Amino acid sequence: MPILSLKSASVSSSTSSPPSARHRMPRRRSAVLQGLSGVLVGGAVFALVALTGAVIPAQSARADVSSAVTVSAYSQDADIANAPMKDLVVTVSQTKDLMAQGIQVSWKGGLKSEVPSGQTGGANFLQIAQCWGDLNGHTDEPDRTTCQYGAFNTPGASRDSFISPGTTATADLQYTAPSSGPLDPAYTSIPFVSATGVTVASVVNPPKAYPKGSPNIKDESVDVNNNQFFTKQTSNEISWAGSGANGSGSVKFEVQTAAQSPGLGCGSRIAASDGTETGSSCWLVIIPRGTADTGEQNITKSGLFFDAWKHRVAIRLDFKPIGVSCTIGSAERQLAGSELVSGAVSSWQPALCGAAGGAAYTIISGSESDALQAASSTVEQPMALTSRPLTQTADTGDPLIYAPIALTGISISFAIDREPSAIKTIPQASTDNARTPFTSLNLTPRLLAKLLTNSYLDSLPTGADKSQINYKSPTDPGNNARNLTLDKDFLAINDPEWADQQITSPALADLLEPQGRSDAAFALWSYVLSDPEAVDFLAGKPDPWGMIVNPYSSTDASKNPTGVALALPRDNFPKADPVEQPKDPAGAAAVNVVTWRPYTNDFDTSGYLILRGDGQILGPWDSLAATPKYTKTARALAGLQRVIGITDTASAAKYQTFSASLRNSAGVFVAPTTASLSAAGAAMTENASQAQVSQFDPTSSAARATPTAYPLTLPVYAAVNPAMGDDSLRADYAAFIRYAVTTGQVSGTALGQLPEGYAPIPAAWQGQALAAATIIANGPLATPVASPSPSPVSAPAAAVSKPVAVAALPAVQPVTAAAPTITDPAATGQTAAPLLGSPTPADPQNGAIAAAVPASILAGLGAAFAFPFMSRIRRRP
Repeated sequence: MPILSLKSASVSSSTSSPPSARHRMPRRRSAVLQGLSGVLVGGAVFALVALTGAVIPAQSARADVSSAVTVSAYSQDADIANAPMKDLVVTVSQTKDLMAQGIQVSWKGGLKSEVPSGQTGGANFLQIAQCWGDLNGHTDEPDRTTCQYGAFNTPGASRDSFISPGTTATADLQYTAPSSGPLDPAYTSIPFVSATGVTVASVVNPPKAYPKGSPNIKDESVDVNNNQFFTKQTSNEISWAGSGANGSGSVKFEVQTAAQSPGLGCGSRIAASDGTETGSSCWLVIIPRGTADTGEQNITKSGLFFDAWKHRVAIRLDFKPIGVSCTIGSAERQLAGSELVSGAVSSWQPALCGAAGGAAYTIISGSESDALQAASSTVEQPMALTSRPLTQTADTGDPLIYAPIALTGISISFAIDREPSAIKTIPQASTDNARTPFTSLNLTPRLLAKLLTNSYLDSLPTGADKSQINYKSPTDPGNNARNLTLDKDFLAINDPEWADQQITSPALADLLEPQGRSDAAFALWSYVLSDPEAVDFLAGKPDPWGMIVNPYSSTDASKNPTGVALALPRDNFPKADPVEQPKDPAGAAAVNVVTWRPYTNDFDTSGYLILRGDGQILGPWDSLAATPKYTKTARALAGLQRVIGITDTASAAKYQTFSASLRNSAGVFVAPTTASLSAAGAAMTENASQAQVSQFDPTSSAARATPTAYPLTLPVYAAVNPAMGDDSLRADYAAFIRYAVTTGQVSGTALGQLPEGYAPIPAAWQGQALAAATIIANGPLATPVASPSPSPVSAPAAAVSKPVAVAALPAVQPVTAAAPTITDPAATGQTAAPLLGSPTPADPQNGAIAAAVPASILAGLGAAFAFPFMSRIRRRP
């Protein structure tokens, strides 16, 4: 298949509002310029693309005001003359409206880093930590005792250390137990003062029984690095973040709230006198480390010790208040099914339940098909959230009304740091980039098929029999690669630098996969099956390099050892190979594929684990535990991360993970962005069994004609049986839908807005949703009358999403209310941003959404219109 591609440009800006250091040198006492500037990236949908080898890259496409902040060492370091990185400039991607999520920390002006060893922390690197308190109550400077730091207790990254004579900084004396002789050196330990009021300290005042004036003593019973507030399993600190040869770099940082870290308390609710609530703020602290600590030959001491700490750069982080505060007495309503819309619902919830007469909505994530089956009843049931319609049989119809409320997708996300090969000659540039992250990779359906079927060697337990994939021994491993990054199929379509690496991990031999059934799994398998090469591979045909599918996942019954072909597409991710690593006679239990590579709970968990570099690697057997068991390996630190998994685009955006570019039906590698999701939305076609529901079909002519479409884009529908007897329940479901498709489609980070990872729905979908909401609120309606057939038009390069025909809505018992009529707007073949229809009496105030389109037009920043006024064209694959 030829590979077409194109590049889309982005325009962005950042704000700079560093805190002013009270000890700043006079010549820099003036504040750094502040301001807010919007970040708006427009992606044009091209009808034709050049036959080149470029790729549509991942990028952010946001309609809200950015809260990115850039600060410099020069603006904050009072001892800049002795700073390890005088020209350091750090940018943080988001500093306001934060929750438990990921942010990107990037920098320039650093120095080429050296990696840590067992005895040193490395050289010319950064350390990053989250802190909660202000120094002595001053709001312009963090208190180092409130930083979550030291959990990994490695050289240069602990809270405490023995100190060489004469090297203790004056500011550290209060935290130091002095030497009492040659065999008892001085010991400095920075306590952790938690937001709960509890202090963890291993240097304490002497007991009262000691003579007056006795010095501090060391409390041997206290471990300041692993305590009740953080451990290496829970801490979000980054102990080593390296720069490339050009002095620049970037890492993803996990922001924690009081829910994940009570010791930090970030986002705890603070009530103002006027009744408004905010979340308590915190700090992000970046500590540059040079080549040696004071009095030492290398970096071995804590970054919290004053000689290192004084060079820190700090940025204030503002949080949303955690938890949802709903009006007392609000009705509680349940939504069930698709997890894909949970991020949007979490944002909408405060606006919905805080309004007069509003209800509180709770999502029960699970199988969409089960939710649809329950929702089809006429008794009270949760409103179903789904991407596919109810499965109908010859004896049953579909009584549900479908309202499209979200446009989102599935992301194949990754965290893979470079590890240059030490056994072959590679370019110096590749060596210089050691431990820095890869930010892009390309995948085809066949590569995904390999990852989904335990076909890579390391996806099976180390001691298990792997002869089914032609592995005989380390010297005769067969043609199946150990993992994705070593697969010649992968190397053939990715940057040549991948071939310079020697990266190994079981977490690169398969995908972090959520357990259970989902429409997202069905969509992913459908994408895989849309490619003839992937279909052949699954059927047992070797790829051009001789790699074969694990026969237990073969779709050819004659090749599958079970004698039954793996049925595809399907709505789950089976681990079909029954092989086990045998039980160790010494006691260690057997290891099967699920123990070796466990499922995650859901898509959000997969995204969170990828952010943390946690590949769910099985640890050693613990025979001393109360119940002997295998342990879990701690997450990999920045520079050593290697994991790939399946998450949704909202979670990928929330946790700021890198997303793979997938080859679409037009042969273009496309990453999930607002523009590529919108392009796919425009190319969706009518579901064969339910005219109210659209889908992105990779095999359709519309998909093949849309080179900018991301192939794992999914719609999410709210589905309700209008014959449900509870009037107030139907009214609340209708109110949810109306909010979701109007005010809820304004992109932004504030509560009530549409989070990143979702594209605003097209105007035609909004019309369908508002009409559906009216039908749901009114209850049983007369049989709708079909609208006139549209005049024939030529198919545009990108297919046009259409409103559902009124005739497609199910017939129900007549009542006095008349069915609404959905009119047919004209088609232009272009894309446009969401447009608001005429408000109904039950519509909420649209506020900012009414000004969003004209404002963007006046600014002239990007495509204000992402979807056309659309005609009701009945498209077929």
